[in-house]
Amino acid sequence: MKLTNYLGDKPFWRVALRLALPVSIQNVLSSSFQLVDTMMVSRLGDVVLSAVGMAAQWGWLCMLLGFGLCSGMSVFVSQYWGVKDLKGIRRVLGMGLLSCLVVSFVFLGIALASPRWVIGLFNKDAAVIEAGSRYLSIVCFSYPAIALMNVLSTVLRNTERVKLPMYVAAITTVVNAFVDYGLINGAFGMPRMGVAGAALATCISSWLGPILVLIFSAVEKNILTGPLRELTRFGLKNFGAFCARALPVMCNEGLWALGILVLNMVYSNMGYEYYAGMTIFKTFSELAFAFYVGMGNACVIMVGKSIGSGKIQRGVEDARRFSVLVPLLGVFIGAVVILLRRPLVSIFSTGETLSALTLETALAVTVLCSAEVCLRNVAYVQVVGVFRSGGDTLTGMLFDLGALWLVSIPLTLLAANVLHLPFLAVVAVAYLGEDIPKSILCLRHFRSMKWLRPVTPEGQAGLEAWRGKKK
Repeated sequence: MKLTNYLGDKPFWRVALRLALPVSIQNVLSSSFQLVDTMMVSRLGDVVLSAVGMAAQWGWLCMLLGFGLCSGMSVFVSQYWGVKDLKGIRRVLGMGLLSCLVVSFVFLGIALASPRWVIGLFNKDAAVIEAGSRYLSIVCFSYPAIALMNVLSTVLRNTERVKLPMYVAAITTVVNAFVDYGLINGAFGMPRMGVAGAALATCISSWLGPILVLIFSAVEKNILTGPLRELTRFGLKNFGAFCARALPVMCNEGLWALGILVLNMVYSNMGYEYYAGMTIFKTFSELAFAFYVGMGNACVIMVGKSIGSGKIQRGVEDARRFSVLVPLLGVFIGAVVILLRRPLVSIFSTGETLSALTLETALAVTVLCSAEVCLRNVAYVQVVGVFRSGGDTLTGMLFDLGALWLVSIPLTLLAANVLHLPFLAVVAVAYLGEDIPKSILCLRHFRSMKWLRPVTPEGQAGLEAWRGKKK
């Protein structure tokens, strides 16, 4: 048994790093939006920090639904890219833009019409609802911009133009930090707006992203600059095929996100100081997660491109390598985060506006979740990287939702509301209750090879030939 079969050889790493690093850097920069908001808002106290964290959950649900649609797009774009079907890619881009914008405007409308109702889903404290609704009623205007940016970035990444989204993310991150500080604190001649300023800064920098992508794309004439008519040249048959792959992923991400919101409601109702601690952990954990997203995206491109062009054996070999490497990366990054937990948490404690309980919670949750992330990555790389790139978007949805809704949520409700376990124990039940059964199911499905479901004629012919050799 060769070690390169599981850890990769030089050609594998050359391509994987070329694809993964720019995506990881882009996601680190994008995650810093929330990091900057959280760092600056934390100076306004526990109540405001908790309120912003709860308001962000609504945008996170919208973003995950969009991510689901973009993941469905990736199935087509990566496999079409394998056979250089540019018209097919632009057709998928048109369907993706339409779908994601509809979803984002629905969330915008609800947040704008009933911001207090949305915040009230997470906490009934009057001060929390007041601060959260002020933030949400402004930040909701960033949702269509984020949807546009995600769709455009998905197409660019899956056609191996991974650097452009990274460059744009770098620019918007700097703009966000500058405007954030100015509008929250009244610096640089800007009005002092407090928590509303953080929301407005997010809107400004979010809309700058897709505008810059389209400007740079026009200059370099990439895949996004084809004839406009190719974006709308799809019929019911095309849209039906798109929905058949994209809707399971969208339902997966949406219902999974809804389940996470249920868990967050459990956490927040145990006390806003606990939830403020969770908000701190989630803020910098998103930065760590960016590296897993980069590897997952490289997996989608490499495996999907190989399967779409009929090179099934190569796709399977690369899928096996990513299945080992992403959990190992979790071990390494998790250990680093645990070692650096005190300096990381201390970033948010300047000004002594946060309580000791909030900071202690952040430290404890960081240790628990960073130690567990290796297990979480086993399922993550299978569902998001392997199964979807192979064309199987349904099985991952069943595993994701079954583990969350049938195991994790019931056990967490039992732990919090019946057994009245400590906060950290409740979080442990929630995480392990989801990740243990899901990882076992995903590994069994990977070994069965039933996730190989190409969408191109070349891929389908290659799969038949590959299966013939296996007999």
